[in-house]
Amino acid sequence: MSLYPINGTRLDIRIDRAGDGAPWVVFSNSLVTDLSVWDGVVTRLSGWNVLRYDQRGHGGSDVPDGAVDFELLSEDLLAVMDHAGVSRAVCVGLSMGVPTTLAAYAKAPERFAGLVFMDGMAKSAPAAVETWGARIEEGRRLGMLGYAKVTAERWLTTPDRAEALAAMIAATPFEGFKACATALQGYDYAAVLPGIAVPALLVAGLSDGKIPETMRGIAQTIGARFEGVEGAGHVPCFEQPEATAGLLSAFLAEVEAAA
Repeated sequence: MSLYPINGTRLDIRIDRAGDGAPWVVFSNSLVTDLSVWDGVVTRLSGWNVLRYDQRGHGGSDVPDGAVDFELLSEDLLAVMDHAGVSRAVCVGLSMGVPTTLAAYAKAPERFAGLVFMDGMAKSAPAAVETWGARIEEGRRLGMLGYAKVTAERWLTTPDRAEALAAMIAATPFEGFKACATALQGYDYAAVLPGIAVPALLVAGLSDGKIPETMRGIAQTIGARFEGVEGAGHVPCFEQPEATAGLLSAFLAEVEAAA
């Protein structure tokens, strides 16, 4: 764990370098996961410097004192890039990382060479207030250990990796989960989509409910490609890292060739 004072808090950051002249890819994790959710993907990438971090209240990063929103979380992303000396990168956002990335792109589009949105949405679903309110209450009632078991089962297609994912979720402090789940109740970056002017890729686990349909729609809006991952639910990077890394590697090669 490497904690650094960034944007008024302390964030956990990990850097894997391919070389001084290599391009950068930045990963932004989902609710109740930490930067290790990308481990299986990162070990399969080559030729790119990799920057990962834990969003506020997650993993090794400090727990926020109160509510957060995606304006703040996107500032964290840009500040993490500044701290690491990354002027421009491809950014890969998973679930909560999608609105984090969209909000950051809206602030500083020149910082992004490409965008990958994975199992996330550009705006809150119509019933998000009720849905996330119920899940916050579930976390309070069950404790994060109980919530982790239920969530891991909901996110995965098989029980093979449920124990490892549940351990990651359970390690998330309740207040960190609550702060970011509250942010998910009301956000809207749909207006950012038509203005995206860099290469983009949309990825979703094909067993993640209605998310693949939503992401196909986003891909059409911005003229991007959609790729579905077989045998994966909400966290394809964790459940099917080899297939996910293959998709990312191909996209990163396209971005580098176009640079």
